[in-house]
Amino acid sequence: MTINDWPKSERPRERLMIHGASMLSNAELLAIFLRTGIPGKTAIDLARDLLNSFGSLDKILEADYNGFTKIKGLGPAKYCQLQATLELVRRHFSCKVEESSSFNNQDLARNYLLSNFPNLQNETFACMLLDNKHKLIKFKTLFTGTINQAKVYPRIVAQNCLKYNAAAIILAHNHPSGCIKPSESDISITRQLINTLDLIDVRILDHFIVGKDDIFSMAQNGLM
Repeated sequence: MTINDWPKSERPRERLMIHGASMLSNAELLAIFLRTGIPGKTAIDLARDLLNSFGSLDKILEADYNGFTKIKGLGPAKYCQLQATLELVRRHFSCKVEESSSFNNQDLARNYLLSNFPNLQNETFACMLLDNKHKLIKFKTLFTGTINQAKVYPRIVAQNCLKYNAAAIILAHNHPSGCIKPSESDISITRQLINTLDLIDVRILDHFIVGKDDIFSMAQNGLM
């Protein structure tokens, strides 16, 4: 039996149209992306195989070409389609940020930063340079380190603030482990940067720690 033989109320596409994408399971969303199954398996069956094989949705989205295409029914076309979809999402959030009159929206910051730290194996430190209305001037990756540490130089951060004439800045770095709890060194470097940038009249609005699918705000948690 194919999905087209199912009752309409159980078909992923029809359920999405009626209830919205947020109400669908990971398997249903993947089935819509896959569009078709393989002989003997529906797109839902293939989606479930994918989730069982990789262990989670984020592992599927982060899979490299060889890992993705080793699953029967997934070839170069579907891999390219997935990569294009992910890049569209990243560009969507970039456009939202560029259109925003002020970068004070926590959800916007969260989604934008999650989309700009895709599948990074090493710790990476970046900043969002903002004008005096807190509109984005430039997203800049400044330092890349090891799997659990990136050396941050306040002088380099200050130089970039001056170069782009930033009035404010949002700091961000990822934890490849997925744990978003700040370390003592995270707190220490944040305070160093606050003191350094205060000398050139640049305000740090927040320092975000980016995990696999969540973000920790140091400002919201009273660590700045």
